[in-house]
Amino acid sequence: MTERYTEDEIVATVTRLTRRQLVQFIEGDLVRPERSGGGYVFRRVDVARLELLCDLSQDLDLDETALGIVISLIDQLHATRQELAAMASAIDAAPADLRGQLLAGMKRR
Repeated sequence: MTERYTEDEIVATVTRLTRRQLVQFIEGDLVRPERSGGGYVFRRVDVARLELLCDLSQDLDLDETALGIVISLIDQLHATRQELAAMASAIDAAPADLRGQLLAGMKRR
């Protein structure tokens, strides 16, 4: 089962996070919690993202614009890693002769 956190729980869990920052991160679309009848619901991935946002904003003194750029780049990197993993799985599942051709083609680059 996936862990879920209320707004109060997320502020208590991410110790460097203030409620004001949480609101700014949500309004700036830097974190995208689910909405429920009682407010926002945060997932475990949101905890990690909020911890990173706190580190970047507090330790590196990044403003909201810079945070948006950095988070966007991290999201793109994560998506690329997922695509590469899917390609690697497809190559591993390919017949040996095709797999050999693909790997040889990759080495030529």
